[in-house]
Amino acid sequence: MAAPYGLILAGGRGTRFWPLSRRSTAKQVLTFFGDRSLIQQTVDRLAPVVPPERIWVLTNRYLRGAIVRQLPEVPARQILAEPAQRNTAPAIGLAAHILESIEPGAVMGVFPADHVIGKPREYRRLLTPAFRAARQGSIVVLGIQPRWAETGYGYIEFPRGVQAGSMEAVKVLRFREKPDAPTAAKFVHAGNFYWNAGMFFFRASVMLDALRQFLPSTAGLLDSLPACSSRRFAARMREIFPQCNNISIDYAVLERAPNVVGIAAGDIGWNDVGSWNAVYELESPAAQANVLKSDALVESSTGSYVHAHGKLVALLGVRDLIVVDTPQALLIADRARAQEVGDLVKRLEKAGRHDLL
Repeated sequence: MAAPYGLILAGGRGTRFWPLSRRSTAKQVLTFFGDRSLIQQTVDRLAPVVPPERIWVLTNRYLRGAIVRQLPEVPARQILAEPAQRNTAPAIGLAAHILESIEPGAVMGVFPADHVIGKPREYRRLLTPAFRAARQGSIVVLGIQPRWAETGYGYIEFPRGVQAGSMEAVKVLRFREKPDAPTAAKFVHAGNFYWNAGMFFFRASVMLDALRQFLPSTAGLLDSLPACSSRRFAARMREIFPQCNNISIDYAVLERAPNVVGIAAGDIGWNDVGSWNAVYELESPAAQANVLKSDALVESSTGSYVHAHGKLVALLGVRDLIVVDTPQALLIADRARAQEVGDLVKRLEKAGRHDLL
C-alpha cells in the first residue's frame, strides 16, 4: 500500500495579522509560538505519517522564496507558486492532477499551513482512518468538536449520536454556512455539528472526477495540463490557471458530492489562529493577563497583547488592546475588534499604499 501525499495550502496573505503579516512575510511563515513558523510546525506534525519528501506546497510568488528557505527538507520543486489566486478548488485540483500523473491511484490529504494543533499525537491518530476511508473512494473531511458557539466557522452536520474521537468515518449529512449567534448556539446544543477544519482526504483520481462533474470548465483546463515532469508543464500552468473558476472546494465539490464522509475529532487542541486575539488567547497564561512580546512597563493595565521588538512599550490604565509595532506601521486596536484588522488592509489597497502591503 503506497504511502499518502500531503498538500499544504499556503497561499493566503493573513491580512488580519497586519502590520506584521505582509505579502512576503505572511502569517504562515511567521513565528508566533516557539521557534518554528506555522508552516514549519505543520510539516513537523505531519512528518511521522506524511514525510517531507511526499509533501507538496501551493503558495504565491511573494512567499515561495521564504517557504523554500524555511522548509529545506521539502524538495524545492514541490513548492509551487500559483500564477493567480483562485481559491481552494483549482489549487486542490492542480495538486490532484500533479500527484495522479506521478503515481496513479495516489491518496492525498489537504492541510492548511497556518493552524495550531496543540495535541499532535491525538491529531495523527485521526489521519489513519481518514486515509483509509480515502483509499476506499470517499472524500473525507475532518470535523472539530465545537468548544463554543462560533459564528466565524462553517459547520459539518453529522448523524445524531456521533461520538467525538470515535475514529470512524461517518456520512456527512450536509455542510452549514457560517451561522448567526442563535443558530450557532443551537448547533452546539444539538451535539452533532462540528467545525469545518479545512482538512480533506481523497484519492487524486476521485477528486479529479468530482471536479469534472461539478466544475467542468476548471476540470477541462486542468485536464489540458501535461504531466508535471514535462518541460511544458510550468508554461501551460501559467497559461490556464488564471482561467480557472475562483471558488472554494467546499462550494464546488464537498456540498454536492454524494461520497463525502467525516471524522468527528475529539480534543486535538485545534485553533485556526484567525486573528491577533486568537494569538493572545493561546499565549495568555491567565484571564485578563497581559501578553508581552517586548520590553514593557505596565501600570493598571490588563488583557493586552504587545508585540514591539526593540523598544519599550508603556501601558498605563488601558485594557484589552492589541499593540503591534513594525518599522513601517503601528497597529493599536481593541482586542474585541481584532477580526477587523483585515478591513484596514483593504483600505490601504484602495489608497494604493503598496509599500505597506
